[in-house]
Amino acid sequence: MGKIAQVSVKYIIHATLDAEGLVARPDIIGAIFGQSEGLLGKELELRELQKSGRIGRIDVDIFDKNGKTTAKIKIPSSLDKTKTAIIAAAIETIERIGPSNGKITLDKIEDVRSEKRDYIQERAKEILSKFIKESSDSSAITREVSDSVKTATAISYGPEALAAGPRVDDSDELIFVEGRADVLALLRAGIENVVSVNGTSIPQSIIDLMKRKKTTIAFVDGDRGGELIVRALQQVGKLDFVARAPDGKEVEELVSKEVLQCLRAKTPVTPVKYEPRPEPIYRKPFTGLSVKTRDFVKQSLDELEGKNLLRVYNSKLELLGELPVAGLKSVRGLTDVFLIVSDAPINNDLLYFAEDNGAQLLVGSKTETRKRSRVKILTRRTL
Repeated sequence: MGKIAQVSVKYIIHATLDAEGLVARPDIIGAIFGQSEGLLGKELELRELQKSGRIGRIDVDIFDKNGKTTAKIKIPSSLDKTKTAIIAAAIETIERIGPSNGKITLDKIEDVRSEKRDYIQERAKEILSKFIKESSDSSAITREVSDSVKTATAISYGPEALAAGPRVDDSDELIFVEGRADVLALLRAGIENVVSVNGTSIPQSIIDLMKRKKTTIAFVDGDRGGELIVRALQQVGKLDFVARAPDGKEVEELVSKEVLQCLRAKTPVTPVKYEPRPEPIYRKPFTGLSVKTRDFVKQSLDELEGKNLLRVYNSKLELLGELPVAGLKSVRGLTDVFLIVSDAPINNDLLYFAEDNGAQLLVGSKTETRKRSRVKILTRRTL
């Protein structure tokens, strides 16, 4: 009996036999060959196909129970898709197996090559990953050499020793970035009229430069820290434009092409008139929760469970408002805030919201921030 070499199998026909009595494996094989004989013509005669190796050895697994037989049938095929489907349809016409009536039902036609393609794809990923790690990346070498040249052009500016490009003084346009690594990123892109501000406490050298320059641009990360730098610069001088790094990236991570794209996409800054902030209302320091207050907070947590909301209370535990946890960055200026309760985890955004609105106590389901704060943080576990 012919047998297909494993490498040439394209498809496997999977079928299930249900016989009304007990039958043996030879009965099933005989029924498949015998009852399909002459049905499909000479070209698709199963015996001839098996002799030529186009149909492989038929595999049958038998299960007998309660006087009846169930069997799982597998027929390997190296025929094309259409002819394999015809063979599958033909074996479903079998009505008798040995001494019993029975029925064969097609379960599926498995594409063996699809599994091989999946294996090839995953294996190729492993090989490529290993090859990249072991090979010498010429572009990385080029960039490293280029960076070393650009780093040498960075200067130290002013008494604060700010990292800057060599054209910080003679250019009419000046770009402000956060730190030295950001300066180097712009130097790699060929931009030399750049200076670092080193955080949100703006040095006097930067204030003096803002007075002298015709155009000023802040190039910042697209996060809260970048917004704070923009606000700080606006408070000490004239800021004309803001450019931001793409979401999920910092300025120092950008390649030269991305740096130029971000600067071309800069947006004008609307001048903001800053008025003196009112003196903060003196509040007694937080000294802990009474049993009554603790019970109140637990009840509030239970009521908020699963709602993705937070509640804001004053010192008398009167409800000031209920807000969605998402989108809190735009909410500022709340007054007489004592307690904020949320069933959500306490992350940096939630903590910033509590700080910006003068809360003394922040309660959440758990803590996901390591930021130190004057706001007292409690969770379900620590209540």
